[in-house]
Amino acid sequence: MRINFFIFFFCLSFLSNSQEYEVIPPDFIKTVQLTGGSREFSGTLFIGMNGRLRLSFDDIRASEADYYYVIEHYNQDWTKSVLAKNEYIQGFDNIRLFDFNNSLNTLQSYTHYELSIPNKNTRGFKVSGNYKIKILDDSENVIFTRKFIVSENLVDVPIEIRRSRNLEYLREKQVLNFSVGRDGFVMVNPEQTVNVVLIQNNDLNEAIYGLKPQFNKGNMLVYRYDDEASFWGGNEFLFFDNNDIRMGTNRVQRIELTDVYNTILRTDGVRDGKRYVFNPDINGGFKINTLQGQDARREAEYARVHFSLRCNKDLKGGELHLYGLFNNYVIDDSTQMIYNKKKGVYENEKLLKQGFYNYQYVYLGPDGSFDKGFISGNHDITENDYEIIVYYREIGARFDRVIGIGYANSKDIIN
Repeated sequence: MRINFFIFFFCLSFLSNSQEYEVIPPDFIKTVQLTGGSREFSGTLFIGMNGRLRLSFDDIRASEADYYYVIEHYNQDWTKSVLAKNEYIQGFDNIRLFDFNNSLNTLQSYTHYELSIPNKNTRGFKVSGNYKIKILDDSENVIFTRKFIVSENLVDVPIEIRRSRNLEYLREKQVLNFSVGRDGFVMVNPEQTVNVVLIQNNDLNEAIYGLKPQFNKGNMLVYRYDDEASFWGGNEFLFFDNNDIRMGTNRVQRIELTDVYNTILRTDGVRDGKRYVFNPDINGGFKINTLQGQDARREAEYARVHFSLRCNKDLKGGELHLYGLFNNYVIDDSTQMIYNKKKGVYENEKLLKQGFYNYQYVYLGPDGSFDKGFISGNHDITENDYEIIVYYREIGARFDRVIGIGYANSKDIIN
């Protein structure tokens, strides 16, 4: 049975029949990247009102198919807002993507598409909030979607990352204490008008919703929760780098050439229960790069990357999956690790464009439970990125504004 964890999570989070879910790209669409602002690695994009958004993807059918983009505005719970198109974008959308090029000297042919906003048709955004960009084919079928968030800079969100006050999780969890506010900006009735979302490593699957301010300190709303604002620390992401498609590295065991290059990674093991070892990562992201050409966008090869995991833990009817921003943190049949009895390892393979990738293995229980620490373990000193999004809907307003976003990194964790 096909499992889409991304949809499952949001059903549990919002319990809303009217919420629209992400559309996962078909198999022929690869390497979807949404970047902009100061973000170098792909993920859910946060940009300012005057920020620039860049979307790119590959079609490995290499047929120069026609694609169109549509932009929609959403409430803070990702239900569609009531705003008309001309109330949230300057210009218009539903425009064909004209910026595309075919791959050059690659074994796997593909057409590379790019879109940048603002452009001559879509000149920018009139309001802040949650947005979704939809890519349609020439029959108006939605091929895939990506979320992004446009923010105003009206409040400050200072964040302090602490260890849990619960002794049971002292060495496993990270807690976010934070405040929201700025002199000169008054939030009326914040219990009803202000909502915050806490995100770890750009992963909306594990975001925390529904926290309300506990008290005021001057013009600042103060949030000093413990368990309610805590994340499992996790472990540093695993990685591989195949920007030199013909050469092995310390993470690449060997290279084989069939119809495409095959990158066979070294077998990973269970890290749960072992001492924490710092390993610099990009917190789940990926970056396309190649040493075999000048323009990685159209000269990078696609490689069939072979993952393997040696795990003797009892799965109790559950499954192990690959996990990372390489597919926007989606769990489905294509990410499941399959046990190879002959080799005694779990295996999977993914067709990925050359570059540097972070990934990890996660556990999905038969009841839908989700555990990122089952294989990797959890540590309070793991380096993680955090974002806190602040939504504000004034009494009588028709949509949720994003009035500020706070950023922090757990390398500065305190007791």
